[in-house]
Amino acid sequence: MSFLSVDSLTSISAQADSLPDFSTEKDLTSRLTPIRENFKRINTVESWTSIDVKSLWESIEGGEIKYYYQNDILEKIVTRHYGEMFQRLTEYYLLNGQLSFVYVKHYRYYKTFDFENSEIFEHRSYYENGDIIHHISDQGDASPFSEYYFLEEIRILKTSCEKYVAGKDLEEL
Repeated sequence: MSFLSVDSLTSISAQADSLPDFSTEKDLTSRLTPIRENFKRINTVESWTSIDVKSLWESIEGGEIKYYYQNDILEKIVTRHYGEMFQRLTEYYLLNGQLSFVYVKHYRYYKTFDFENSEIFEHRSYYENGDIIHHISDQGDASPFSEYYFLEEIRILKTSCEKYVAGKDLEEL
């Protein structure tokens, strides 16, 4: 678990001030349309040119990462992190070589690998030209600091994607 320092809170607060302000829902919808179309296009691909699988050791129990290529262009990255009482699936979608969408599904289970009785948390983050423009979470605003944690999560997702694209700290399976 990562704790935020006072300096990082100040930095995140500055980032919050720079989040785009959409004057109308129509403006946001028009900006999300190409991201959603790209998501649908990628998820309808039935035969990838190549899929590379590597191991991930960012959690105690490890995990894996899959790179999906179409005609030598990286389109999608899927990570699965395992822990003693959780599993986290993260899908990164690229558009024109840049992060455009991230889907996270986090399973917290109370008995090892008991998906039936697990809590499931999901969130979706939309990016335009590599910058966050919209975020949807099923967790709501449970904390007065939720904006800070949200922005820190967004930063971590973007940094992780950049690291994965660069192939750092990964091992071939």
